[in-house]
Amino acid sequence: MKLADKAKRIQGILDELYPAPPIPLDHTDPYTLLVAVLLSAQCTDKKVNETTPKLFARAKTPQAMVKLTPEAIREIIKPCGLSPAKSKAIHGLSKLLLEKHGGRVPRTFEELEALPGVGHKTASVVMIHAFRMPAFPVDTHIHRLAARWGLSDGSSVERTERDVKALFPESAWERLHLQWIYFGREHCPALRHDLGACPICSWAASKELLAAAKAPKLPRARPKR
Repeated sequence: MKLADKAKRIQGILDELYPAPPIPLDHTDPYTLLVAVLLSAQCTDKKVNETTPKLFARAKTPQAMVKLTPEAIREIIKPCGLSPAKSKAIHGLSKLLLEKHGGRVPRTFEELEALPGVGHKTASVVMIHAFRMPAFPVDTHIHRLAARWGLSDGSSVERTERDVKALFPESAWERLHLQWIYFGREHCPALRHDLGACPICSWAASKELLAAAKAPKLPRARPKR
């Protein structure tokens, strides 16, 4: 099957399963989305959504956030993990937003990625969901599924982003990014996945992957005593 045909079929299945996927991180504006995405690094969206109401009750604008100390922010966001680095980044980016951007979240990749703690994926999420600018954020689910479905070689996140952008229409990027995340969570886990029963892997995965999945598992040898 040609890659273009495979991509079109995948898009059709995802549109049927998730016609209007919601953004999984609760937010009210570009700033609260930026902070929520930063907190989601190595943390579940559920835990972020449980934590941000407490943080935003104290500070939901850059002006209010800089009035908190990094230590105070850290105490609130501890459940999200990596709190020392994340608290410094949130305080630091809030300060830069006030100093360089009039308290507003910038609308370019260059300016976003210059903020503390903001990498390309975080900037991509903000650009496409807050400003409706073309982007295709690649998280672990998308990177894994693109390789599993033979849409990219899995060598790097940068390569995956470039490949999927070339395969799918720009008008669908925002929806597809979310659809892939939900599909990866609900239908296509990284471990103990039944490729043959998956609505996409069953036909899109490589023959080698499908054969490996069907191969009988040899019992583990018991250690000698």
